[in-house]
Amino acid sequence: MDHTVLRETIDQRWRAALPALMDFVRIPALSPAFDPQWAENGHIDAAVTHLQTWISGRNLPGADIFVERLPNLSPLLVVDVPASAGATSTKTVLLYGHLDKQPGLDGWTHSDGPWDPTIKGDRLYGRGAVDDGYAGFSAVTALESLLAANGEHPRCVLLLETSEESGSPDLPAYLTHLTDRLGDVSLVVCLDSGAGDYERMWLTTSLRGLASVSLTVSTLKSGVHSGMAGGPVASSFRITRQLLDRVEDSATGRILIPELNVPVPADRLKETQGAAETLPGAWRFVLPLQDGVELDSADEVEQHLLNTWRPALEIIGAEGLPPVADAGNVLRPSTTLRLSFRLPPTVDADRAIETIVATLTTDVPRGAVVTVTDIEAANGWNAPTTAPWLHDALTEVSDTVFHNPWRAMGVGGSIPFMACFTRRTQTPNSSSPERWAQTATLTFPMNP
Repeated sequence: MDHTVLRETIDQRWRAALPALMDFVRIPALSPAFDPQWAENGHIDAAVTHLQTWISGRNLPGADIFVERLPNLSPLLVVDVPASAGATSTKTVLLYGHLDKQPGLDGWTHSDGPWDPTIKGDRLYGRGAVDDGYAGFSAVTALESLLAANGEHPRCVLLLETSEESGSPDLPAYLTHLTDRLGDVSLVVCLDSGAGDYERMWLTTSLRGLASVSLTVSTLKSGVHSGMAGGPVASSFRITRQLLDRVEDSATGRILIPELNVPVPADRLKETQGAAETLPGAWRFVLPLQDGVELDSADEVEQHLLNTWRPALEIIGAEGLPPVADAGNVLRPSTTLRLSFRLPPTVDADRAIETIVATLTTDVPRGAVVTVTDIEAANGWNAPTTAPWLHDALTEVSDTVFHNPWRAMGVGGSIPFMACFTRRTQTPNSSSPERWAQTATLTFPMNP
């Protein structure tokens, strides 16, 4: 197969697919967590229909394109492409993406709004273009181009879910439902990650997990004027600060709960060192830091590890605190904070929740009433050792197409599909690594 012809074919077909991707951006297909009336509003179904119609018009011989709809769950678009003529592998390549979106929000300086696709230079702006609308278009374009360039591929199954931005609550049921249909999966390509730069191919080898709780501390049954209660009664905010000091070192940000910390595997550390060398100054370039703000570490390898293999805490919401304009001299009855922990890839999220709750609710200062509610937990993911055949393939493609060696790195966010599918590839009653599919998240930067 001529790689030059393949690249030219991909470029040509990607340009042809771009208008359909722009039409996808125009659909406000909010994830169910952000649109509880998604079924009635019809935007998710519109996104599914749009992709299904576009894929049906592509040249994928023998492809079975259908929508799975389990009761009370968001739909799943499935594209089952049989192995091409001449392909010898009997295994399946599973490709993944999602069609649901986060809310549009504000600040779209490069376009007229989140649902108005706009091209500036060589980039497309609009909600869902890269997270994760491009996945279906890219996967189909790659397969179609491969065949046009006289290449071969094994059986490929593309799954496009519609609840990822809600934490993929509907996905496990579909994976169970499709177990027999998926067959023997040897490679998973998850098109929902990022790349360090556009100069090489990047492999994502780990994702952090998540543990979130709402912490409420109460010292009074109702608010009391601070002139009367301020001093004798502990402030609920002060008790909250003391509890937070149990889980986080406020000077460094280090998480103090042992169960939330793990050693970094040797192969992941080596990859991180390679990424840091390839991307010097990456975090100062990527983050919108205020002038003069320092990162929590001056060491660039540690900066990557802080985002990928170290636990972290952020307060993402608060209640019980009135707006400044409405604040009176009152000792408030309670303080509620939403705590969001990012967990290292190999930490068990359920065990993390147990230890977080116990840490916050045991021996509470001054006998304050503490409740922990709205608990959420999601496991991270750590890739198996890269198989020799995959290593060689990545090397060939990155050298041939990008003329640079490929790199691997962890990502600080979560992709629920990876942890969910990897757990399901393990044969019951066996922990042998040979029973796991070779899973990887790949990013193929494509400019419109």
